Amino acid sequence: MESIYSGYEKKLHDIAIRVTDLIRDYGNAFSDKTGEKLFEHLSWRIKSEESMRSKCIADGLPVDTHSALKEIHDAIGIRIVCLFLNDIRRNLEELRKLPGCTVVEEKDFISAAKANGYRSYHLILSVADSEPDIEGNFPGTYFAEVQLRTIAMDTWAALEHEMKYKKDIHHPELISAELKRCADELAACDVSMQTIRDLIRS
Repeated sequence: MESIYSGYEKKLHDIAIRVTDLIRDYGNAFSDKTGEKLFEHLSWRIKSEESMRSKCIADGLPVDTHSALKEIHDAIGIRIVCLFLNDIRRNLEELRKLPGCTVVEEKDFISAAKANGYRSYHLILSVADSEPDIEGNFPGTYFAEVQLRTIAMDTWAALEHEMKYKKDIHHPELISAELKRCADELAACDVSMQTIRDLIRS
């Protein structure tokens, strides 16, 4: 079976590296200026073949390269994990200024968490490239989803993700309720930690 990315894998890889390098650059500049870090962890991935094909089907799209690169916008996924809530805001300010990148969509699941307790801030970046894309546009355009979280949010999301794909789980309703309770408690902890940081700096 031909890859759904049909020869664009290297291009996606190169763009992911380019964008994460830009993020590291502004992080290093901030650290040099202030002595503080804007984020604790920075990672990226290219959506797997299986996941991309499933996403196309779930969204009612043709299972092809055009859907993977143009209709679905998270073939490239970048995650920024921060210590404090305000660090997310500062990263957002920098992401909106990244050269060659334009924010085309934002979803704030921190101010308005999902029903299961999931919290994160999502951006879709449109990234210009010096070569034509699958539609023949020049410069080419690719998309990357950036997720910004605190460490607490990221820990919860990892646990929830693991539980979601477990088979034969007993008491799923109870587990869902407990996960939601934990998410709310961690959110309250994030607010408290930010308050403590603000008090230390005042």
